[in-house]
Amino acid sequence: MSSFVGELAGLLTSVCWSFTSIFFTLSGRQVGSPIVNRTRLALALVMVSGAHWIAQGQPWPFDAELSRWGWMALSGLVGFVLGDAALFQAFVLIGPRLSMLLMALSPVIGAVLAWILLGETISGWEGLGIALALSGVAWVVTDRRNGQHTVDRAPRTYALGLLCGLGGALGQALGLILSKQGLAGDFSALSGNVIRLIAATTTIWAFTALNGQAAHTVHVLRAHPGAVRFIVGGAIAGPFLGVWLSLIAVQHAPVGVASTLMSLPPILLIPLAWLIFKERITRRAIVGTALALAGVAVLFLHP
Repeated sequence: MSSFVGELAGLLTSVCWSFTSIFFTLSGRQVGSPIVNRTRLALALVMVSGAHWIAQGQPWPFDAELSRWGWMALSGLVGFVLGDAALFQAFVLIGPRLSMLLMALSPVIGAVLAWILLGETISGWEGLGIALALSGVAWVVTDRRNGQHTVDRAPRTYALGLLCGLGGALGQALGLILSKQGLAGDFSALSGNVIRLIAATTTIWAFTALNGQAAHTVHVLRAHPGAVRFIVGGAIAGPFLGVWLSLIAVQHAPVGVASTLMSLPPILLIPLAWLIFKERITRRAIVGTALALAGVAVLFLHP
């Protein structure tokens, strides 16, 4: 029963993250990805701090060691500020389906970085998973018929969108490696996420204020109430519900199974992109996406 709860939570995590990408795409095309990123971080910090207060009896982990604050804060800056800034711009340029497919490369990039930075080994099975994932993604993104009805198909725009998507995957992978250092010794993942959000939110809003963009951000949000609703929906589905469900998944199901189930947004977004954004979905896109996720599954589920 416990395993079923974890597997269900992993699947629901993918559903949440799929809709998060759609909400942030819709809002980003109205008000711009920088405004979406800084606004959803502030909302997420309030929500996650509230959850931490309920679970731990205090809104922030004041008693955490300074070293943990350092590692988790750096993780937040790399993952939430830099990585997500790139990802949100990819949403605007190439849409959520291709962006989340590129994000599926995050565990591949993480495995390579862990090999380089932490001295971890890459087994034959992991090498096969990496090769499959890279091949699948490459096959999809080189199909110039992808999503013709939703975004500017100018080669330069498309290439920039792909680079932003890869930047998002790199930011997430680096952020997770840094988090691994900060979470060592069974430190609460919820507390770690609070620290990441504190660092990211204060940094991004400090830069916003220094650049004189704080008042402009508020003005734009007031002028686009529809975008605000999408941002709120994305913040609830992603940093709040999505992260909470992912913790349940990892707690109750084997990590490999949970991680694989949480990697399904590129598949779930195929029908959603067709319905919501009227994207043209080719057979090559479907097969390539399945191949990429098979590689991710091999990476997580190898013996």
